[in-house]
Amino acid sequence: MTAPLTLLLTLLAGYLLGSIPSGWLAGRWLKGLDLRLVGSGSTGATNVLREVGKGPALVVFLVDVFKGAAAVLLAKTLLPPLDLGAASDWWVVASGLAALAGHSWSIWLGWKGGKAVATGLGMLLGLVSLVGLACLGIFLTVLSLSRIVSLSSVVAALSLPLLMLGSFTAEGSGLRPAYLLLALLTTALVLWRHRSNIKRLLAGTEPKLGSPRATPSDAREPRPGALSDQS
Repeated sequence: MTAPLTLLLTLLAGYLLGSIPSGWLAGRWLKGLDLRLVGSGSTGATNVLREVGKGPALVVFLVDVFKGAAAVLLAKTLLPPLDLGAASDWWVVASGLAALAGHSWSIWLGWKGGKAVATGLGMLLGLVSLVGLACLGIFLTVLSLSRIVSLSSVVAALSLPLLMLGSFTAEGSGLRPAYLLLALLTTALVLWRHRSNIKRLLAGTEPKLGSPRATPSDAREPRPGALSDQS
């Protein structure tokens, strides 16, 4: 297999892994729901928790973490034989970003999806495990104090670039620009996907875990190409 083809297939595999609609499938199989049309409209684990239940939400969370980690680990396995040198970091990062894009804008769901928090965590665990674990610790700490998932996600995302910079110092590996760029882009993606949550946080109306949530006003029928009710 030629190097360009290997690189292309690595990126495609990352996107397709990320695009697996685990939350949508849980809602459809267990409750007959289209999660894009109820609750927050997201197909992530938090909306699964509110609309389907704790057990399915945990399974969806773990699957979404696996998607991100698998995309990065697959790239780390396939790319070394190509002898890309310093460019290898950039391709591994690109594979991780492809998984995030697949999760947020799934080809199977009419380019809709989740907010990339769990898949981003998996990507970090596959890339720099200590940074991923630190982000998880921050998320859980804020969640235990606030009981607001979106606030916990935003704080963890904002911490990510600083944690990544700290990991370079701790490892003595020197600055890795690709990894730092990944941290910045991941933070930007999470903040963008949570922009409506941030507005509610600032207004003091963001619901806590266990509180009811109304169907979003912007819910609409799936775009052409989304999975059908018979899927």
